[in-house]
Amino acid sequence: MRAPTDAALFTMKLLIFLLALCCGHSIGATKPNIIVILADDMGFSDLGCYGGEIATPHLDALAQGGVKFTQFYNTARCCPTRASLLTGLHPHQAGMGHMTGSKHPQPAYAGNLNKSCLTIAEVLKPAGYRSYMTGKWHVANDIKPDGPKHTWPMQRGFDGFYGTITGAGSFYDPASLCRGNTFITPENDIAYRPAKYYYTDAITDNAVTFLREHPKGSESAPFFLYVAYTAAHWPMHALPEDIAKYRGKYDAGYAAIRAARHERQKQMGIVDTKWPLSPPAEDWKKVPDKAWESRCMEVYAAMVDRMDQGIGKIVAELRAAGRLDNTLIFYLQDNGGCAEGQGRKSNAEAVARQQWKPFGPDDLQPGIWPPMQTRDGRPVRTGPGVMPGPADTYVAYGRGWANVSNTPFREYKHWVHEGGIATPLIVHWPARAKVGSMVRQPGQLPDIMATCLDAAGVEYPAEHAGEKITPLEGTSLAPLLEGREFQRPRPLVWEHEGNRAIRDGDWKLVANGPRDAWELYNMAADRTESHDLAAAEPARAKDLAEKWEAWAQRASVRPWPWKDSEPK
Repeated sequence: MRAPTDAALFTMKLLIFLLALCCGHSIGATKPNIIVILADDMGFSDLGCYGGEIATPHLDALAQGGVKFTQFYNTARCCPTRASLLTGLHPHQAGMGHMTGSKHPQPAYAGNLNKSCLTIAEVLKPAGYRSYMTGKWHVANDIKPDGPKHTWPMQRGFDGFYGTITGAGSFYDPASLCRGNTFITPENDIAYRPAKYYYTDAITDNAVTFLREHPKGSESAPFFLYVAYTAAHWPMHALPEDIAKYRGKYDAGYAAIRAARHERQKQMGIVDTKWPLSPPAEDWKKVPDKAWESRCMEVYAAMVDRMDQGIGKIVAELRAAGRLDNTLIFYLQDNGGCAEGQGRKSNAEAVARQQWKPFGPDDLQPGIWPPMQTRDGRPVRTGPGVMPGPADTYVAYGRGWANVSNTPFREYKHWVHEGGIATPLIVHWPARAKVGSMVRQPGQLPDIMATCLDAAGVEYPAEHAGEKITPLEGTSLAPLLEGREFQRPRPLVWEHEGNRAIRDGDWKLVANGPRDAWELYNMAADRTESHDLAAAEPARAKDLAEKWEAWAQRASVRPWPWKDSEPK
């Protein structure tokens, strides 16, 4: 047989090279892209597809084309939820047993992501994923421009970051705004110059930019994108055109809106018709300034609406790039509706005594709440009669509306009764998820990491960079997405500020604060926690309390960081 000619050898090598490229692209394409979208300070019933009257057509469409969970849970507060979501651990195990800024000597309450945990981005990186983030980080103690950055996104696995390191502030001039590791302002950011700056839009637009730029140099690589909106956290800031959609929508007051949401939830099958609606928090008849109170909810609704518009842009970009079918999208919320009273008392006297000058383009916004100013030098006003929405206002929507957001449940952000921890979870993945299905099995934040790794075919490491890594706590939700059988190996557990709970099957043991007695509820019969069965079922309550205590010891919840706070 004759030896191949030089031309034949070149042709063979070229074919082998092209085949390798094709195979490489195919292998990369089989791993799903992953997007996790997290909203801030929103209740269980706010979305249209969970019973709300707020227009959320893009999230509703994701739910209709994917899987909707009715019993998924967060951790009741922003920092712990973000830590748990990102690491697949309980927040104490990641160093976020309370909040950033706590700097407690106990490692579980240090207020920084520790070296014993890994983020989703860090675990996916060895599998070829590129990771991007836009929005609120809020799992780092150090937020000074010239301070340590070892717990910032770029040092915890992300290849690109645009957002805020701290947890709250103006939507028109966010504090701790960064691109990568560099502090910026809306005026000096050369990469993003909209005609009018609004943080929700900035989070969306920069997420879309990351998606568009991803193929440059990494076309065959899958991506992980974490989009952490600050909507609808106080202050109630929204654009005039969005507020206009909801003018007069809430004039009927708390009870009427809450009842209408509850009725829609029952019709949708989101809640069981036999669960009673929990007691109202406020009486609309006793509200002294109904126009101001209605405006608070109008602006809140506008904030959610704008976020949904942004999610629509992200989905449209995926569809245009041909990536939607093989992209696993999660949407959820960091805690229940917020009853905090930030900005609901007047600061008129303080404002009258202060003098402000406009910021220069490079001047960083130092405040995350009043006293503070707008970039053009106006004082930020608070209290009744200050109609929220514009940049010079700072108002929270209050307990009455938070109670509406959390329909039909009790309590709010901070607490681990259902109103504090119940979140919508929408999962959209055309390549594998069962379209239009509803999942009623309980789930919790660590399951998100487990599901991402399962979908990507990635093993969770025991060690990383010479550090021993805390074992993953979550269970993959993949069987539920595909309509297969699912078994949870251990109970769901919570602790925040001494508020504590455990859920094992249909039974939930819960307490408000470290000193309050345990309450026991059957979630199948009474998820609105209306009938405490602790006295009627003492053996069951004792068994669950012992299981919670064993978890508290294992997860470093105990010893407590507060003195004289032993639970009963």
